[in-house]
Amino acid sequence: MSDQDSSTSSTSFPKYLEHLSGDGKAIGVLTSGGDAQGMNAAVRAVVRMGIYTGAKVYFIYEGYQGMVDGGSNIVEAKWECVSSILQVGGTIIGSARCQAFRSREGRLKAACNLVRLGITNLCVIGGDGSLTGANLFRKEWSGLLEELAKNGEIDSDTVKKHAYLNVVGMVGSIDNDFCGTDMTIGTDSALHRIIEVVDAIMTTAQSHQRTFVLEVMGRHCGYLALVSALACGADWVFLPESPPEEGWEEEMCLKLSENRARKKRLNIIIVSEGAIDTQNKPITSEKIKELVVTNLGFDTRVTILGHVQRGGTPSAFDRILASRMGVEAVLALLEATPETPACVVSLRGNQAVRLPLMECVQMTQDVQKAMDERRFDEAVKLRGRSFEGNLNTYKRLAIKEPDDKIPKSNCNVAIINVGAPAAGMNAAVRSAVRVGIAEGHKMFAIYDGFDGLANGQIKEIGWGDVGGWTGQGGSILGTKRTLPGKYLEKIAEQMHSKNINALLIIGGFEGFHSAVLLSEARNSHDEFCIPICVLAATISNDVPGTDISIGSDTSLNVVVQTCDRIKQSASGTKRRVFIIETMGGYCGYLANMGGLAAGADAAYIFEEQFDIRDLQSNVMHLTEKMKTSIQRGLVLRNENCSVNYTTDFIYQLYSEEGKGVFDCRKNVLGHMQQGGAPSPFDRNFGTKISAKAMEWISAKLKGSHGTGKKFVSDDSICVLGIQKRDLLFKPVAELRKATDFEHRIPKQQWWLKLRPIMKILAKYEASYDMSDVGKLEPVHNHGELSAI
Repeated sequence: MSDQDSSTSSTSFPKYLEHLSGDGKAIGVLTSGGDAQGMNAAVRAVVRMGIYTGAKVYFIYEGYQGMVDGGSNIVEAKWECVSSILQVGGTIIGSARCQAFRSREGRLKAACNLVRLGITNLCVIGGDGSLTGANLFRKEWSGLLEELAKNGEIDSDTVKKHAYLNVVGMVGSIDNDFCGTDMTIGTDSALHRIIEVVDAIMTTAQSHQRTFVLEVMGRHCGYLALVSALACGADWVFLPESPPEEGWEEEMCLKLSENRARKKRLNIIIVSEGAIDTQNKPITSEKIKELVVTNLGFDTRVTILGHVQRGGTPSAFDRILASRMGVEAVLALLEATPETPACVVSLRGNQAVRLPLMECVQMTQDVQKAMDERRFDEAVKLRGRSFEGNLNTYKRLAIKEPDDKIPKSNCNVAIINVGAPAAGMNAAVRSAVRVGIAEGHKMFAIYDGFDGLANGQIKEIGWGDVGGWTGQGGSILGTKRTLPGKYLEKIAEQMHSKNINALLIIGGFEGFHSAVLLSEARNSHDEFCIPICVLAATISNDVPGTDISIGSDTSLNVVVQTCDRIKQSASGTKRRVFIIETMGGYCGYLANMGGLAAGADAAYIFEEQFDIRDLQSNVMHLTEKMKTSIQRGLVLRNENCSVNYTTDFIYQLYSEEGKGVFDCRKNVLGHMQQGGAPSPFDRNFGTKISAKAMEWISAKLKGSHGTGKKFVSDDSICVLGIQKRDLLFKPVAELRKATDFEHRIPKQQWWLKLRPIMKILAKYEASYDMSDVGKLEPVHNHGELSAI
């Protein structure tokens, strides 16, 4: 997705999308209800994809109020109107609550304003109330036009020509309170704001041995509170959907005092603003503070985050999510017929899907009804498997059962980090240790990768040893790129001496490659005939068997934030092009997705070969762009995309060819992409996927308990990853065939399907693969686990 504004777009609609031509169609886009970070990215995608297909796109300013008022509130959008808005929070076209639209008279005015401009396709970005209003408007449309004709405001030909209204929704809400989607636009950015505050609070709380009560948004939905608690390892969390049981006051105080007795210097309690008890009475942050001070005498502070959660720049996740949804929304509108029900574009696992709008709205309303009627277990289930999974994982990791209540498995499970460090590794280790202990295993930490294992750097690790690990970057266990091949004898000896019954490998491509080598060595070493699970943790996102790796989101945010700052630095210097080199080895994920989220003009990657003619074409593109009002450019290059077309070469070529039109600067991001505190996504994803891996290991061990069984089958050594919308265990033997070992990447990469979006929104002609889109899916068909 580019801020490219040149006039070099194709003159005719590409043949591969001809059946979706928007010629003669008009699309209105509005944002309604509360604002959310990422709404601007969605607006931008709708405008540019609409224009690309030949449709006219209109801004409807101030939501439904602007639709009712008409006039200057409904304006045709041009390509350049949406330049430089990706990094802006809120919504540039405004949002407002509108009482007038609730009445038929108001909707009559709105219909008149739209039909006079020929707008019969509506893209609504908002919450369930906004989308419900849009659906009602769609149902009434023909009746409203007939009434307008009867009143003499439009003629009968207009009624026939614009007989039906198409509506597609996208959910913009920081609360993630809409059923049918794993994530709503703005949620990830709000989590970033919360976690930034929590991380800052934790340092001052530790200094003074304080307890902090943190109140986050979520009047009717506890998603932000729950994921924040999971991401920071909070001591207690209060949610509207899952009130604490009777006697929670004593239980909470007991837990806080036990933690303090274990030398834990701080306590964090997270409260959703809509938190209630089992009698539906509010549980306020002030009430919790009074309880802690009165019963325990702890120094306690309350922090209410308020609207800061809605503010700030959108995260990389939200920009990409909103852009994908915006493109999908336009395609849905162009495909719609009079019989097509209103749909909402949602995210399931890692796929954008279309769902029936009103079924999702109904389920969302059913959650509130269940809470009102105190059917809280049902409310949690209605929120979806992602919410339920988060809640169960939090409970499991936050509360340790007494040792005498945990049945012992008599199994030893070891955890090792392999490859380069990646943010989120420590959250994954913490989760594995605690779930393993809860399953009755003895947990062992291996320090410094396979080097450390060969040298006997193995130590038992306990529940309290991993406290506070979720927010730590890098790898506390230490990690090295060394493969086990040359140490197989020593490693086998160490595993035998410690009686290791299962191994969890958390790391990058080296982690996967190590599992392949251990699998091959099973014939000669019985010690490797154990369940072995690999979790991908690498900024490069180059591990086969998973669409997303732990650490890649944090790194992507570093790339995008840096690009934002670089673009901002050019705001006072016209006609400048920046060339940015990203890490990733031969995998172009960071460059491609960074370009998508930062609004780059081009992204050069190894997976899509390019030559001097492509470089020349891009220079010409930028030359044309400099004739517009947006006189700056951004080009990303993956570090190993080409042996000859290096960053220096591209910089020199652009400088020479652009002489007199634009000048160039280059920047190599380097190892800063591996550093920093993990993002909320990486903390949560690492935590959940690691818990799942330990459950798999436990099931394998339980099945062989007391039998002395050797694990030799392919399905006992797997990579666990998210693919499309499912969490899958893929045997490494199967994944070997799908791997390019020379370049350390999978042979097929899902994100290449998103590459045309960047080109289309940059006014390049590109072939968009529509094999995964176009069907309206049932609401209840939820995948096993969303990434966050």
